[in-house]
Amino acid sequence: ADADADADSTEDQTYADVTAEEKKTDADASYMSKIKRMLSRGGGENDEDEDEALLDPYIRGPPPFFTATLLNQSPHAPLPDGQDSLHLALHLHEDGVARVRITEQYGKDTDTPFSSARWTSDELILNFEEMAGATNVKIVEHEDVEKFAMNVPIIKELQGNDNFDYVAFQYGVDVGVDKSGENENNDNSNANDGNVFLMIQFRPFSLHMWRTKKTKDENDMIEGEPIVSVNSDQLMHFEIRRSKDVDIDRPVVETDTANEIADADADSVHADRHGDKEIVGYWEDGLAIYADGTREEKREEIIDEHEAAAAEQRKLMEVESDTDNGEFKWDTEGMWEEKFKEHSDSKPYGPMSVGADISFPSSSHIFGLPEHASSAQLKDTTGANAHYREPYRLYNLDVFEYELDETMALYGEVPLIVSQSETSGTVGVFWFNPSETFVDVESKGTAGTNTHWISESGVFDLFLLPGPNPRSLYEQYARLTGRLSLPPMFSLGYHQCRWNYRDEDDVYQVHEKFEELDYPYDVLWLDIEHTDGKRYFTWDQHLFPDPMTMQKKLSDQGRKMVTIVDPHIKRDANYYIHKEATAKGLYIKDKTGEKDYDGWCWPGSSSYLDFTSAHVRDWWAEQFAYNRYIGSTSSLYTWNDMNEPSVFNGPEVSMQKDLRNLNGVEHREWHNLYGILFQKATAEGLVKRNEGENIRPFVLSRSFFAGSQRYGAIWTGDNESSWGHLEVAAPMLLSLNIGALSFVGADVGGFFGNPDAELMTRWMQAGAYQPFFRGHAHHDAKRREPWMFGDEWMVKMRRAAMARYALLPYWYTLFQEASVSGMPVMR
Repeated sequence: ADADADADSTEDQTYADVTAEEKKTDADASYMSKIKRMLSRGGGENDEDEDEALLDPYIRGPPPFFTATLLNQSPHAPLPDGQDSLHLALHLHEDGVARVRITEQYGKDTDTPFSSARWTSDELILNFEEMAGATNVKIVEHEDVEKFAMNVPIIKELQGNDNFDYVAFQYGVDVGVDKSGENENNDNSNANDGNVFLMIQFRPFSLHMWRTKKTKDENDMIEGEPIVSVNSDQLMHFEIRRSKDVDIDRPVVETDTANEIADADADSVHADRHGDKEIVGYWEDGLAIYADGTREEKREEIIDEHEAAAAEQRKLMEVESDTDNGEFKWDTEGMWEEKFKEHSDSKPYGPMSVGADISFPSSSHIFGLPEHASSAQLKDTTGANAHYREPYRLYNLDVFEYELDETMALYGEVPLIVSQSETSGTVGVFWFNPSETFVDVESKGTAGTNTHWISESGVFDLFLLPGPNPRSLYEQYARLTGRLSLPPMFSLGYHQCRWNYRDEDDVYQVHEKFEELDYPYDVLWLDIEHTDGKRYFTWDQHLFPDPMTMQKKLSDQGRKMVTIVDPHIKRDANYYIHKEATAKGLYIKDKTGEKDYDGWCWPGSSSYLDFTSAHVRDWWAEQFAYNRYIGSTSSLYTWNDMNEPSVFNGPEVSMQKDLRNLNGVEHREWHNLYGILFQKATAEGLVKRNEGENIRPFVLSRSFFAGSQRYGAIWTGDNESSWGHLEVAAPMLLSLNIGALSFVGADVGGFFGNPDAELMTRWMQAGAYQPFFRGHAHHDAKRREPWMFGDEWMVKMRRAAMARYALLPYWYTLFQEASVSGMPVMR
């Protein structure tokens, strides 16, 4: 792709101090004239109307400083008349962050078949109230670039180009500001950190960022390789939305015929898997439960679902445009529909993936991309030194018994990479896209590290975080995604949980045993069996006949309780939550957008609330009011599970991608946001129920996205009672902290299986020094409260727990610091 240097800006520019000095040469005059056209209005009579038509309704934060058009230079351009041109916008922030946003053009003659922007999630995720635009920006003139840059190979190469196919900016808090009278050690300035030098190359399009250094005479300069480069390997791609109804010279597949073929394929797969057995339900691993009491057996092809998905995506990353005699194959298999076992995924807009290469030329150490059961440092997935066979996959899934040292998708994701090196310091990239994403990593030795990102849908939206140190970087990231919510003190203590404490007597006995042994704990948890038939916000009246008295008895002795509340709603006409949600039209719809989606989870047939809707989130928050959640008290808090979302009979135990939210947006666009929005609505409910009392909420969530630090705690999901899972807990939690999720933990003892006394003790000792400290167990596991392993081992576990409580003031101080600075708690 090339940037059109004659493009005009289509947004208001608010940076009055962006000026050019008097031109000294004809070359500079040409260069500055070209840049001015990009930074100013076109001057036409209808500019204001055109601006209004082109504004992206979803974007938040500072307006773009620079805009341009990207032209497709591929010899096999699939759309005629420039319909595949893209809009480039560069947003510069006062703290040095640069936002690079590339979208389809719309509302113009050279339009795609769509008159509106692709849906994006700024409003839901970004902390745009803290995102301030840069005001001190200087255009680095062409003849000054040589003086500014020393030993910079990229610029030396471009200086030989008489077309001046690049634009360079310097920005930061002290650009153009006289610093002579200020204290050199002024901590309120990032002058010592260096300003940012950003260069956009036009042909072919690429972007490079440096941090400036001060010379002896206090002038800024850049040296060596960039701290981060975008599209330097020319792997960027953006698949334009298409429609079968567009009048383009190509064959059209009849919809009825395609549906008949899809139905026939699904019936064939169903017969192969289930024969003539009647399915009456599904288990948590996605396998069927039959009417005769048997269960579907796990087969090898099911185990390898991750590899199959990754292999398909790698094809997209490696294969060039699918052409036939130079013409694009409009009806290639998978263009409009894909099949996954008995499931089908319709794609009414065709393929819509976006991707690019992002390199760290000075660094061989990169971290981030949670959540994976692997090392904290990201290992190669491609190239000669590849440790993994497949790219890192970012797609929130309910993974049953996940594997270790794999790139497979798990319960949540943060698309953030942080690079660290002696020469370039700390730098980060935040790929702001909540659709399914794959990332390849390849180390290049002294040439740094390359990454290649590809997302199924959305737009190209990349934030470059210049650092230069961890504290600066996490302050920048906090301004983008929000700051950690300071947890209540009790939540930093020990939590005791299992699936399930049977009844009120069981709860009292466990509590009294902790008291008898003087074993410190703060919270006792109840899993799904405490409800009336998996109807959340209810109690089983036989097992928990007086929940308020139970909570009061524990609260009087300084303890809290937590109950589980999942997002799937039992489809029972007599269940008040389902009845009201149906009447108000709050559920996610099927692919037609007309019917409420019906999937299978713990209650059986279930529907799922649309948490992308503010109206639905407000309604959900109201359900935590004491007059709605009967039997709840102020000492009862909440656990959000199964919020990837988990659908036992769905593809990969999740939702079909072509389902619709209440605004008609496909599930593929916002899949990875479901967990964070569910936790957000729950946290708001716990605040609202005590409105005016300033009582902090506590909500634990299994699924997450960037920004989840604002709403509560996260845990690593359904781990296993094994030494391997104990070992991987620390790097998994460190990776989550690199993603700014500080309040995180792994189930002490492992969820599945039965730990022996030594493993349980060692896990208790490790968990005492991890941010979220909870013991938990599957319902098939033996009871494993600390005293179940004998006095000798119980004393050792108690000693570890006591050490945790001795350090609570320190823990609380670390969390307070994180809530202000954004710095991770676990490092």
